[in-house]
Amino acid sequence: MISNQLTSSTESSRREFKRELGLFDSTMIVIGSMIGSGIFIVSADIARTVGSPGYLLLVWLITGVITIIAALSYGELAGMMPHAGGQYVYLREAYNPLIGFLYGWTLFLVIQTGTIAAVGVAFAKFTGVLIPWFSETHLLFVLFGLKITAAQILAIISILILTLVNIWGLKEGKIVQNIFTFTKTIALFGLILLGIFIGKNSMAIAANFSNFWNANWTHIADGKVISIESLSGIAIFAAIGAAMVGSLFSSDAWNNITFTAGEVINPKKTIPLSLVLGTGIVTLLYIAANFSYILVLPLTGNPDGATVAERGIQFAASDRIGIAAATTIFGDTAAIIMAILIMVSTFGCNNGLILAGARVYYAMAKDNLFFKKIGTLNKNSVPGVALIVQGIWASALCLSGTYGELLDYVMFAVIIFYILTIIGIFILRKKRPDAERPYKAFGYPVLPAVYIIIATAIAIDLLIYKSYTWYGFLIVLTGAPIYFLWKRFSIKEITY
Repeated sequence: MISNQLTSSTESSRREFKRELGLFDSTMIVIGSMIGSGIFIVSADIARTVGSPGYLLLVWLITGVITIIAALSYGELAGMMPHAGGQYVYLREAYNPLIGFLYGWTLFLVIQTGTIAAVGVAFAKFTGVLIPWFSETHLLFVLFGLKITAAQILAIISILILTLVNIWGLKEGKIVQNIFTFTKTIALFGLILLGIFIGKNSMAIAANFSNFWNANWTHIADGKVISIESLSGIAIFAAIGAAMVGSLFSSDAWNNITFTAGEVINPKKTIPLSLVLGTGIVTLLYIAANFSYILVLPLTGNPDGATVAERGIQFAASDRIGIAAATTIFGDTAAIIMAILIMVSTFGCNNGLILAGARVYYAMAKDNLFFKKIGTLNKNSVPGVALIVQGIWASALCLSGTYGELLDYVMFAVIIFYILTIIGIFILRKKRPDAERPYKAFGYPVLPAVYIIIATAIAIDLLIYKSYTWYGFLIVLTGAPIYFLWKRFSIKEITY
């Protein structure tokens, strides 16, 4: 029996990743991980914060530009270190294992798993439009004081199904990714065209373009407008920074392809190219979608408005601006059409997040910074245990209902880790000047420096205007004592 266990352990340690992800697959992971439900929702909050069509588009443009600059910069790191774990590896090598661990810890604790939970619940909510039994208001039971709804259960089921698909193998995971990402990309593109050429509303166009740059910040509480603050000068920049929380979250996860570097064919060229193609396509789609919104609906509105036009982009019901715009185009069938689109979008998004995230925990375990079993590959050459642990924790967050707040808290931390990673390019250029760099950061040192400056300004703005971001610091810092405890435990284990 002991001999069988040793043989099994040896076989597991000898297994290697299979390189099965080509350029198309890798680009689909970038696009699929980025496009979830955000583009159909967050523009309402952005519209309330900046108050004008011009600044709404500018927020998405700035987000797209800095995302593409970051992707261009990450290309150098991906070509230099094409290993499983991606950003975790870059931070570890540029700084030290502690910084890498803090990123991986926060990724596991909140960033990746919290996003998986949020996207899973979004999938369930829109399924509830088609099948009311899965509504988020359908309470099933109370567990330890937590109210468990049918939507939460469906979210967990969807996460477990996708986890199982990816445990079966990379081939199965990428097939699901390619089908759902291609489908939702074409559908979103079609919806944009319909909005621009068929659904455009002359009254909305007149209202929006006559006040294109008239900025104001609409403050609300309990669904009611409490004040409208006219914006000018530095206040406009502050509002733009605060508004970018939503657009940045909707454009996040583009770096997930770097986590899977150990399974990419010719990663030194494929990953940089897929990063640029993926982020570029999504940025164009996002800006076009918002341009479509302002052609279909007036930006300003009334929370008590009786029609979608009266509510405007700012006060679309439950912030579901995608459904509000589609209602103008498709009428009563809009809710069903958009529900199907968002179900496809969120399901594909979660597959990419689940597929990629487990590779980071695998890399951490290989460094003796996570449970040893997580650093093993199953018979299908994928990190099965890492996938299971990730799925369990994401499911727990679904039940807790805290994922939304946690993601708000760590958005600041996410930006900080991006900044540190880009700074890492400068550090590694000095530390390892002779290292092989098949691809060098485009526009270095200017564009990476521009990213660092803009992202730092946004981070400072969030600290000032979004006070809860300080909690993000605390979440990250909880990883420090865990790191030292794990190092101490690992040393004892090795000595023993």
